Amino acid sequence: MELNSTIQDLLSEKTLGFSVEVAEQLGETTIVCPVEKIIELLALLKNGTYFKFDSLIDLCAVDYLTYGKSDWETDFSSGSSYSRGVESVTQESILNTPERFAVVYHLLSTELNHRCRVKVFLSESILTIPTATFLWSGANWFEREAYDLYGILFQGHPDLRRLLTDYGFIGHPFRKDFPLSGYVEMRYDATVKRVVYEPVSIEPRVLVPKVIRDDNRHLSDKEGH
Repeated sequence: MELNSTIQDLLSEKTLGFSVEVAEQLGETTIVCPVEKIIELLALLKNGTYFKFDSLIDLCAVDYLTYGKSDWETDFSSGSSYSRGVESVTQESILNTPERFAVVYHLLSTELNHRCRVKVFLSESILTIPTATFLWSGANWFEREAYDLYGILFQGHPDLRRLLTDYGFIGHPFRKDFPLSGYVEMRYDATVKRVVYEPVSIEPRVLVPKVIRDDNRHLSDKEGH
């Protein structure tokens, strides 16, 4: 049975008891589920006869702050730069961003040879979602990574600690409002004979990219031919 042609019927509100959004684009299936129903849905996708998603390929997080509003022009360098280096984001605009974050599950059925993506949106004020470690043990480090880089809390996780940053790290570096230079810097202090943390001493600056579209080095080659 082809998943893409039947998933909307199989995941109907009548079958699940709750509503999900199913989108098909470029041959890929994306399911958007409310956070309070995510474990119920994931359990069905893993154990259901027509799904059998026995493998969690990846679990990641996304920060949609200023999504669709950033300056991504690459034909020229604007005075305000682009991407996360454009301008500082006010705290007021951050708090008023609905469903700023998303947790994304990428699933694979090794038996039925199909894939799907499950997405759960979370608001800035409630960054909590149940753990999926009891369904797929591989979710353990994926969830720790999402917690470390985005600050998302996974309820019921057996060992929710930072994974990639240092123990004394402040903040979550993959958030789009995280300062480019961070909050603190570290160095070895020979006096106390240990690593110490101090406020950042460098001045923040706007990164202005230099994008070169026409490479004159190849003009002579073209003229020669």
